[in-house]
Amino acid sequence: MYETGKLAQVTAEMRRYGLHILGIRESHWTGSGRLRTATGETLIYSGREDNQHRGGVAIILKKGLEKCLMEWKPINSRMMTLRLRGKHTNTSIIQCYAPTNDSEDESKDYFYEQQQRELTSIPRHDLIVVMGDLNAKVGEDNTNYERTMGQHGTGTRNENGERLVDFCALNNLVIGGTLFPHRTIHKLTWNYPNGRDKNQIDHLVIGGMWRRSLQDVKVRRGADVGSDHHLVTARIKLKLKKTFTREATRTRFNVHTLNDGNVRSAFRLELKNRFQALQDLEETTPNTDEVNTQWKHIVEAYTENSKTCLGVKKKNANKEWIQQGTWTTIEERREIKKRQLAAKSIRLQEKYAQDYKEACQKVKRLEGEQIPEDWSTGVIVKVPEKGALRDCNNWRGITLLSVPSKIPAKIITNRMSDAVDSYLRKEQAGFRKERRCTDQIFALRNIIEQCTEWQRQLYVNFVDFEKAFDSVHRESLWYILRFY
Repeated sequence: MYETGKLAQVTAEMRRYGLHILGIRESHWTGSGRLRTATGETLIYSGREDNQHRGGVAIILKKGLEKCLMEWKPINSRMMTLRLRGKHTNTSIIQCYAPTNDSEDESKDYFYEQQQRELTSIPRHDLIVVMGDLNAKVGEDNTNYERTMGQHGTGTRNENGERLVDFCALNNLVIGGTLFPHRTIHKLTWNYPNGRDKNQIDHLVIGGMWRRSLQDVKVRRGADVGSDHHLVTARIKLKLKKTFTREATRTRFNVHTLNDGNVRSAFRLELKNRFQALQDLEETTPNTDEVNTQWKHIVEAYTENSKTCLGVKKKNANKEWIQQGTWTTIEERREIKKRQLAAKSIRLQEKYAQDYKEACQKVKRLEGEQIPEDWSTGVIVKVPEKGALRDCNNWRGITLLSVPSKIPAKIITNRMSDAVDSYLRKEQAGFRKERRCTDQIFALRNIIEQCTEWQRQLYVNFVDFEKAFDSVHRESLWYILRFY
């Protein structure tokens, strides 16, 4: 979801299928946090801590469902937990992204050990749901595992499948995708990059005590967000409950309309008429009851007058920023996917696969977003360096941009520098955050002074990387930047 507009596409598909809770794998977001989307959904995510936009998991809650949220816990880029309050029992969800079948055994062992610790910490009366990309093929043979899985799986069980089945048997869990009879195309969740092979590696696992609450698990191939995984939906019968009751908020009136002279005059006249009744009251020695009554009348006069003349201030609704042209392109991509799934011949499948790939690239570019021409125009100025000025190699060019265009240029530079910094050697100090060449010079002088004081031999080797800037292949650089 790190791509521009990807979150809006995901939430649109979530509303299209009427989903209450949606688990995401490979969110590609760093760190962890919680945010609210422009359309009201609540997103909770957990990612890497090294600024690498890889892996990551997330859970999206339908608008209004955040009231049932009790707690959530980010664990790492492969796992997070969430707990919802229910009317009869609470629901605990573990969103996972397991290592692939070809990964090292150490990473697999660590993943399932971490999952076991989190599962053990969940209260035993909770409805437990483990879902996500578990990268496990469990197959259709449930011999000796009748309480763990059904007979409606697909394929042949692999090593990760053995691990998952054993894990479920140990913790009284049931693999939901194997319980319900569906066509094979409604069980396969992932398309292999070659376009022909398909597997069932995304699963929803539920606690054995709540097996009867799970009513269906099915793959929805029509959902399209530009992923090689299909949407896996499950219908679970349960009732959620709000965690708190929000107090009634104070009504805010649109006082900015008083800047209009006509509104201001009408407000004064109406208020004067409402206070006429209060002026007719006899002036007597005030006591506590009369003071409270008078104050109540004053408050009511101002409140009713403000409702009539000013009106209630509307909340600032979040505006969907993606343009209609982009949504049209997304719909065209969905139609191409439908044709690809319906095609019978390999030639047509390959043709539609290529068309789908091009449509994904078109959506990434978000055609329709434009910038002023001045922002893309720069003035190149020659700056002389040391040496003979008749030699063109002794000149360097700098680009002067317009002042408004420096803002998006600075944003792009900051995004690139954060990604590049993790790949640079610690010895490099130039053009890096919180590192300067003067620090390196200071360290070098200290070394020279110490060696001189202790009469030690020292060899200093200076390497000059000549024309490093000019050696960049510009065409390749522009080709790479198209994907960002």
